[in-house]
Amino acid sequence: MKIEEIQQEIIDEFSFFDDWEQRYEYLIELGKDLPSMPEDEKTDDKLIKGCQSSVWLDAKFDGDKIQFTVDSNAILPKGIAALLLRIYNNQKPIDIVNANTDFIGEIGLQEFLSPTRANGLLAMIKQFKFYAIAFQAKANQ
Repeated sequence: MKIEEIQQEIIDEFSFFDDWEQRYEYLIELGKDLPSMPEDEKTDDKLIKGCQSSVWLDAKFDGDKIQFTVDSNAILPKGIAALLLRIYNNQKPIDIVNANTDFIGEIGLQEFLSPTRANGLLAMIKQFKFYAIAFQAKANQ
């Protein structure tokens, strides 16, 4: 499925909720469903800088797509990470690099988050895209 299609699914899902309390609960559920990263893989080099909580992101280039693994020590960032994983996992690097983040505004996520959590969200997106840029550059060599 293309990134834009996944983002539209997320927009549609969030439109079912009447208020942010329900959206918050949904994000928490996404976090609970996210498989945990093995403890020995939660290393400093995988830690996303700029997040209030600890969020780890790892990536492997498999064929022409990137396989991401993500985890957090806090439930809300873990839910946000799960949402981003759903969008970017198993996608081609060029598609990740070129993907817009308009869905964030459409679901109202930044309005709901505190400034520090909003910065963490942007740091997560940036790290997903940095991996994609690195793998794209490697593939073009």
